[in-house]
Amino acid sequence: MGTLTVLPVPAPVLVDRAAAAVAMTGAVLPGAATGLLVGAVLVGLASLGVPPAAAALLALGSGALATRFLHLDGLADTTDGLVASWDRDRALEVMRTGDVGPCGATVLVVVLGAQAAALAALADTTAPTALAAVTLAWAASRAVLPVLTARGTAAARPGGLGAGVLGSVSVPVAVLVPLAVAAVAWPAAGPRGPLAVGLAVLAAGLLARHAHRRLGGLTGDVLGAGVEVALLAALVVLSAG
Repeated sequence: MGTLTVLPVPAPVLVDRAAAAVAMTGAVLPGAATGLLVGAVLVGLASLGVPPAAAALLALGSGALATRFLHLDGLADTTDGLVASWDRDRALEVMRTGDVGPCGATVLVVVLGAQAAALAALADTTAPTALAAVTLAWAASRAVLPVLTARGTAAARPGGLGAGVLGSVSVPVAVLVPLAVAAVAWPAAGPRGPLAVGLAVLAAGLLARHAHRRLGGLTGDVLGAGVEVALLAALVVLSAG
């Protein structure tokens, strides 16, 4: 909760691989909590007559604040690094500096715009439907973290949050987490629920595969980018039609 949200919770006494595995396995919980906040802002503003597009953007902003912009920062840095150079070391250096270039800025606009459009569509549904869908989308986007940090995943460079959590989650647990979210998603959103979870994992997995091929491993920025891409996939599925 302290890593993935702004909640001021005490740090663990011991930060080791076991603690990292617990954090990544339980990432769905702060994800769902953030989604509940975003959904509440969306539904609340819509009930006050705020236009859906404005309500959606403000709701997205509340979610970004609640997570310290952590995953959006990862999305921008990953984009800039992957397009900066075919050289692995140069790409990692660009990602490490954290400066946002035109490529990263463009991707942020596109992804946030698409997420906002999906939220605006959900704002036109009933309040319980919108709240359930938004909470599920945020939970599904965090369900990809144990998958991306399962045993066998390697860090592209030493140090940082990524190196601390990558490879920490057992494969059976990494598989069970999204399956559990999909099982809950069915009664909450019907057949679109499990589909949203599945496509979220697929989208994040494809991004991680590409980054691993280019960088020789993953980083914390890639994990954050995976979360945002997964969120977009889940929101598109849940808002379609």
